[in-house]
Order: sequence, then structure tokens, then C-alpha cells
Amino acid sequence: MNIDAGHGPTTGTTSTVEATIIRRRSEGGGALIGYLPVGFPTLSESIDAAVALAHNGVDIIELGLPYTDPVMDGPVIQAATQQALANGFRLRHGIEAVAAITAQVNVPVLVMTYWNPILQYGVDRFADDLLAAGGAGLITPDLIPDDAAAWVGASTRTGLDRVFLAAPSSSDDRLRQAVDASRGFVYAVSTMGITGARGDVDSAARVLVDRLRAVGSTSACVGLGISTPEQVREILAYADGAIVGSALVKALSDGGVPALAALTRDLAAGARDLRPAN
Repeated sequence: MNIDAGHGPTTGTTSTVEATIIRRRSEGGGALIGYLPVGFPTLSESIDAAVALAHNGVDIIELGLPYTDPVMDGPVIQAATQQALANGFRLRHGIEAVAAITAQVNVPVLVMTYWNPILQYGVDRFADDLLAAGGAGLITPDLIPDDAAAWVGASTRTGLDRVFLAAPSSSDDRLRQAVDASRGFVYAVSTMGITGARGDVDSAARVLVDRLRAVGSTSACVGLGISTPEQVREILAYADGAIVGSALVKALSDGGVPALAALTRDLAAGARDLRPAN
């Protein structure tokens, strides 16, 4: 398969996600990426929550589409997505949410989705609708580059980013494939397992990022298990971005948008200027 080596689409557009990461690094910090599911606790509240992420320091929003078989998600996110599905979530609601969020904030919005719903919707149709809504691209946790020809073609045509995952168990060849196929960043899974806040982030994350650098990655962001400002700072000492999900979803579940906003501000403080004081 002829993947464009992560250098962007033939349309010549610039990745807003990659540009955001580069800017945050040039400022002496790193990118804070915040995940929330669409439709939790309701569709309108999920939109308000995502807007609150941007207003309180998140640099890139990761918007999850609820799915009936979320093999990568831990209990906090599974409970939230199950509630969204029970509320009647449909894929078109994800597009509507992206449009509503991008109309209010100037922050890249990536959609995180398992691949089967996109196949059912239509790959090219989804790419066109996501682009029209102002979305930046997709994170596809269960899609590997070997099987991604349709998405590579649609994303190249539209200029949307495509974020593939890399795990500590991946071979160097698999890591190189993820780097070459990705546009925006490579999602480095910090630990083997499912999502969920942890007391410490697996040291395998640092080794994985080093391995990604060795095969050519210029933008590697770490996710799974990050929940505190200290962990954000720890991750950004060697990675380009820190991805927080379960902790934000739990804050929203427990205390609504105000609690979510407060936690986001704390996490953002950990992503700001990391340079030592003179």
C-alpha cells in the first residue's frame, strides 16, 4: 500500500493538530489533549463540556463516538458511552457535535472512533461530513495501517489527519508503519491494557516514545492512565503531547462542567512552560 509517509495530503493543507503541537513545544511546554465522549451525559451537555475543555487550557480535543463494543475503554468511559447509547446516540450526532464545538472554539477537534461505524456510514461520506463540520481528523484505535487503504485515500483527499496507535508490544516494523501512516501525531499507548486513571504511568511509555523517535516520529503523544498535572509534566518531558480521558470523564460525571473545567485548568498547568527557571 502506498501511504504518503505522513507528509500530508495531496491537497497541500497543513495539519492543524501538528501545527498546534509544534507551537506548544516552541513555547516550552507540550500539548494537552482532552478526551470526552459525545452524548454524555446528554448531547448538548457533551458539547458544552468540550467547549469548556478548550476554554480552560486543552490544546486539542479528542471527541469519542460511543460504540457498543469498546475494547480499549475502561469502566469510566464505558459507563459514559453506554449512557450516551441509551440516550439514543447516532453517528450523525458526532458530526453535529463537532460542528457545534468548532463554531465556538478555535481548537482542533479529532474524532476517536472504532472503524466499523465508519464503514457502515461510508468512509468517503464520513470524511466529507467531518471536514464540513470543521473536524481535524480521526483517531482509529482498532484500525492498523495494513487495513487502512480506504481511510488513507479519503483522508489524503480531504486533508484530514489520521492518528494510528503504537503499543509497547509493537515490533519496530509496526512502529515504523504507524509513523509513516499517521498525520498529526502517533498515539503512544502508555501501558498494556484499557483506559483508566492510574497512580503512575507505566515507564514503558518513555521507552515506546524513544522507539518511535528512532523510526522517524516527530509528533508522539502519550495516552492511557494520565490523570494529574504531575503526570502531564512527566510525560511532556519526553513526549509531544499528553492525552487525558478517564479523569476528565469522571470529573464531568461527578461534578458536571464546573468540576471538569477545574480539573482541566489543573492539568493545563502541568502542560505549560516546562523549561527550568534561570
